[in-house]
Amino acid sequence: MRVLALAFLIVAAAAAHAQPYPSKAIRIVVPSPAGGPSDVGARVVGQKIADSWGQPVVIENRPGGNNIIGTQVVAKAAPDGYTLLMALDSTLTMHPSLYAKLPYDPAKDFAPVALAFISPIVLIADIAGPNSVRELIQMAKANPGKIAFGAGTLTTRLAGELLKSQTGTDMLIIPYKGSAGTTQGLLSKDVTFTLDGVTTSMPHIRSGKLKVLANLTQRPIPALPNVPTFAAETGIRDFDVSVWLGFVAPAGTPSDIVSKLNQEIVRVLGVPEVKEKLSSIGMEPGAGTPAEFESFIRAETDKWTRVIKASGFKAE
Repeated sequence: MRVLALAFLIVAAAAAHAQPYPSKAIRIVVPSPAGGPSDVGARVVGQKIADSWGQPVVIENRPGGNNIIGTQVVAKAAPDGYTLLMALDSTLTMHPSLYAKLPYDPAKDFAPVALAFISPIVLIADIAGPNSVRELIQMAKANPGKIAFGAGTLTTRLAGELLKSQTGTDMLIIPYKGSAGTTQGLLSKDVTFTLDGVTTSMPHIRSGKLKVLANLTQRPIPALPNVPTFAAETGIRDFDVSVWLGFVAPAGTPSDIVSKLNQEIVRVLGVPEVKEKLSSIGMEPGAGTPAEFESFIRAETDKWTRVIKASGFKAE
């Protein structure tokens, strides 16, 4: 009887393993609160995948610990393709240099699936402030340590450190909680400029209260077609900073499942309705293969490791 029972379990396990993927609900863990760009993006893509594959896609918000809590959940999940992480750039590329100890290894505990979203960062100034990046740099060099800029996120804080090192200036960094804080700091003239996405500040840009001096990426921004790139303004060609998010799975997830997920996510990102929704929240769709995303992560990690080391900045 025991032999028969064991044989039945083996057959059942083999049958379960042989089921085509996906055969049950997929969970996407978002390590930030509901309502933010990463949450909205995950829900937009998740719904389209659910519609296409006929399986539920559940969005699970696990905020806390500067995205560490939710990230750890996925690092320890079963590598079967049914748990994904909506990873933020800082989680994979900056945390290793900022924290002495993490409960996961960004380079070893995840399988890159797809670069999903890119949000360009721009340099925004008060309408009465400098009229160009060159003018801003001249002001900063003439007044070392006195020109203040607002940083609402870890990425924009480190972008400011990169800006200082690339331009040879000493500027005062004022930390804020998110884009709403930096925008208010500009409007109240507590800071001279900020580095941020345009989603929160766009109404004030359109009303003429704020102005955009430069695009910090080397890709055009459809909503701001006449804004020059930072590289064109300064001649510093390797300055390219944006906020990005991507899907990763636990390390060890079968390559055929990773490939299937990648192809579906890239397909969804190309749907006009999805592109329009992403554009409305200041994001552009990503693309590429898992291998290309892995190379991109490595390059970003190398860049930010150098910036963090040079700045001496550490997470609190």
